[in-house]
Amino acid sequence: MTTTTTSAVRPLVRHGVEMLVAMLLGMSLLGPLWTPDSIELTVLWMAVSMSVPLALWMRYRGHGRVVEMCAAMAVPYLVLLVPYWSGAVDRDAVLIGGHLLMVPAMIFVLVRYRHEHGVASTNPAIRFLGDRWPTMVALALTFDFWQAALVPPVWTLLVCQAVYLMWGRRAPRVQLAVFGAYAALAAVVTTSSADLGVVLIAAGWGAHAVWDLVHHVRNAVVPRWWSEFCGVFDLVVAVTIMIAWL
Repeated sequence: MTTTTTSAVRPLVRHGVEMLVAMLLGMSLLGPLWTPDSIELTVLWMAVSMSVPLALWMRYRGHGRVVEMCAAMAVPYLVLLVPYWSGAVDRDAVLIGGHLLMVPAMIFVLVRYRHEHGVASTNPAIRFLGDRWPTMVALALTFDFWQAALVPPVWTLLVCQAVYLMWGRRAPRVQLAVFGAYAALAAVVTTSSADLGVVLIAAGWGAHAVWDLVHHVRNAVVPRWWSEFCGVFDLVVAVTIMIAWL
């Protein structure tokens, strides 16, 4: 593959991956908010829940053909409703088939218009939501924790701090000291009662959320997107553990 071809394909692939992530975020954060009984309303809500974050992200990034891309997600469902109404396919076929058919439909729009760019939106709401993509990803990944709290093993706190330790060459002593504090916490948890251990683990995640906030405000050690993502993720873990414990 020539350099020219590679430079032309790379933005298409990146655009496709970004759209996929936006769709998954919509399915995770918006999809569960409504579970209609009829298949017609179900597919409509699925299309809307994926299209809204996709459209917002495309406007944020300045991509063109937003309407066509959203239509590529909705039309496959509408097409499959026809054989469903005639009894040729069942509900599952509509849901699964719609997901499968929207992929080539979106690829067609993507390739047809060659990653067409417009002007990035200056709307403050769109800019704010786009800038907060690490928060959205963290909330999507932890969405299920509110229904069934996850109590991660205490050693996962060491892994979280190890990330800062590897990135933190500008402040290795501080990062190493915090790593040592979490190692001590792990030792205490292993010798504590189950209830106390859960509380200590929740406190550890909450403290790490504060640590993330410090790095985010200072814009130090790690990229700001990582400290934002990690901070929200850690905070949700800490809060949901305590809610379940209480």
